[in-house]
Amino acid sequence: MTQVTTAAMRRRSQPWGKRLMVWARGGGITTFLFFVPLLFCFGYFAWWPILRSLQLALQKTNLVTEPTWVGLANFQRVLADPLLGTAVGNTVLFAVLAMAIGFPLPVLMATFMAEMRRTRQLASVLAYLPVIIPPVVAVLLWKQFYDPSANGLFNSALGAVGIGPLPFLQSGDTAMLSIVVMATWAGFGQATIIYLAALMSVPPELYEAAEVDGARVVRRFWHITLPQMRGIMLLMLLLQIIGTMQVFTEPFVMTGGGPVNRTTTVLMLIYNYAFQQGDYGKATALSLLLALVLCIVSAVYLRLTRSWSKS
Repeated sequence: MTQVTTAAMRRRSQPWGKRLMVWARGGGITTFLFFVPLLFCFGYFAWWPILRSLQLALQKTNLVTEPTWVGLANFQRVLADPLLGTAVGNTVLFAVLAMAIGFPLPVLMATFMAEMRRTRQLASVLAYLPVIIPPVVAVLLWKQFYDPSANGLFNSALGAVGIGPLPFLQSGDTAMLSIVVMATWAGFGQATIIYLAALMSVPPELYEAAEVDGARVVRRFWHITLPQMRGIMLLMLLLQIIGTMQVFTEPFVMTGGGPVNRTTTVLMLIYNYAFQQGDYGKATALSLLLALVLCIVSAVYLRLTRSWSKS
């Protein structure tokens, strides 16, 4: 350690020109040449749109006519929109329901699949199969399943036990829950495979020792599986929070925001501002507000879970 520190101090004491020559001879120029295209592409396709959105948020524009500088007026108009509160409430409701249903399900599925020996690969393929289906195709398929008539798939099954028919997507009381169920089905396979990969990295000696001590599946899950997957579970929960707060495809295709705006989300409101009202400045302002909220939520979440994830 002392030798490394001494070598580093010796390099710092060398003239700048000599250090540059050492860097170039050590392959620094080649590394820089490989890095420049990557930096250019990332800056052009990632950072430039962000800077452009900051500019659009301060303008009134439809991207066709000459933009008008309005300052913070777009943010004021967004916050004054009476539909904003409804969209935020619907988005939060979707996020809460999706996490309550969709977060524990992949963990339980992965644990169950990890206990399999001969059929684990087949179960993995079947679990991941919904992810392969294009999102719009999956949404349209489930929209047919939710047919409110007695001939619909789900209503036919419920009718066999004397229930229904139910207006799954036509009623404000059931529309959001129906969308959450569909979104959970479409996305839980990916999380399940990630959790299963994490479980496969757990030392098998821990489970073998627990089995010798007579621990059953539930106790092994509580005392071994959950502690070993703590870090990946915290990361997946954060990603799910961010993903559910940006839900768009499912309510847009299945209900169009109805009935009576009961499934209108923040991203749908951004879509309405941009492509129905033609006010891209207002849409960009709401997008930046959503990004700011997600950044704050992520920072608070990481702060609250930092000590627990390391323990």
